[in-house]
Amino acid sequence: MKTLRWSELDEAGRAAALARPAQRSDAALQAAVRAIVDDVRARGWDGLAAHAIRLDGEAPRRVEIAPIAAAARRTLAPEQVAAIELAARNVRAFHEGSLPAERAVETMPGLVVRKVWRPIDRIGLYIPGGRTPLFSTLLMLALPARAAGVGDIVAVTPPRPDGGLDPVIALAAGLCGIDAIWTAGGAQAIAALAFGAGAIPRVAKICGPGNAFVAEAKTYVASLPGGPAIDMPAGPSELLVIADASADPAMVAADLLSQAEHDASAQVLLVTSSLAFARAAEAEIRARAATLPRAATAQAALAHARILIAADFDETIAIANAYAPEHLSLAVADPEPLLPLVRNAGAVFAGGLAAETFGDYLAGSSHVLPTDGAARAWSGVSVHTFLKAMSVQTVTPEAAHRIAGPAAVLARLEGLEAHARAADARALPLPAREGPGVGPGGAGRNTESENALRAPTPSPSLPGRGVERGSGS
Repeated sequence: MKTLRWSELDEAGRAAALARPAQRSDAALQAAVRAIVDDVRARGWDGLAAHAIRLDGEAPRRVEIAPIAAAARRTLAPEQVAAIELAARNVRAFHEGSLPAERAVETMPGLVVRKVWRPIDRIGLYIPGGRTPLFSTLLMLALPARAAGVGDIVAVTPPRPDGGLDPVIALAAGLCGIDAIWTAGGAQAIAALAFGAGAIPRVAKICGPGNAFVAEAKTYVASLPGGPAIDMPAGPSELLVIADASADPAMVAADLLSQAEHDASAQVLLVTSSLAFARAAEAEIRARAATLPRAATAQAALAHARILIAADFDETIAIANAYAPEHLSLAVADPEPLLPLVRNAGAVFAGGLAAETFGDYLAGSSHVLPTDGAARAWSGVSVHTFLKAMSVQTVTPEAAHRIAGPAAVLARLEGLEAHARAADARALPLPAREGPGVGPGGAGRNTESENALRAPTPSPSLPGRGVERGSGS
């Protein structure tokens, strides 16, 4: 690990200190992925099966979940089953509690614009598998989708090295209400989800992390005409820890190593204003890394790890926002004052007890998060990932009469005469009404409506719709 003083670095040095490891995608990988995707798109099931046999060792199969999940319950220890069920409950509770409310705003009297939400009809989930089947990722994807109301979930995962579906994946799938999973992995599985292959239907959106081939395939299919949406850009895992002198060096070291063991390309950074703490944490990291079962992977990741010495808390936050980490840990005595200052992070773990591992498995939020700085503009997977928002406008006759003229003016400013005439068609005279201010020659005249553009008047709320008042302009 390199230790650097932030104040001593010039602009280029700071950029180098925050640079991610070289991306795993290169021209050769891109070409290989595109060849696979194009072949599956053209040949469907035959193309999928050919690549699956070549790369996975077997053709894809649709595996029924129920019998394998039942066997898993018999073979796993009770505490293992209980832990998976606890994780599922927490993830389900968080995402069901995160559903957005429909809103209605009366932007001016008689003109109401609503935002309503609808689930995506069919989504595809890619669950990393093979030697390390990530059943937790299935929970983190499928349960938010179910909370959103998605009815049709198509899940794929690579087969085990000895073939078939991992029992723990099946158990997690059963908890998510998934009846079957296709044993297919890699770029060929992404292509099958994107364009359909045999009995695997095409989906509207693909979610889930994977290796470099999967990440490149997702990006490629999303760029093609008629291709699906994807959840977010994906890359190696990363963690930035901000620590003060009150933090426990051993605990911070454990958190950093939990990410370093993911992948040789994973990146971990420690930012602190205390040089003494930095030295203590580095000593703990070196001592603990050697004892890990995945020590070689962790050591490879630590080769491009950084310890950055900041002048003060403001500078630590500035560094974190510039890096935009997938995971940000605030290992400080009082994290609350820092939270409003954090702008760019996939997930934040506030306080020394908020372990990133908790977020990976059972806190409730999804662990599928933006990497490679994408947290500057992207969010992690949530119930919103599986929803679409639509706007709905309703207009009373009085409001139509009131806004038709201004709408036509705006349309003609842009040279769109047909738009203007569509507005003009709604500028119908209002029926005469009895009452003060309506006299001879006043039929159809609505002084209140005409004045509304200049000084809108209050109007009653629409019952049961949570109508908000707009500016009236």
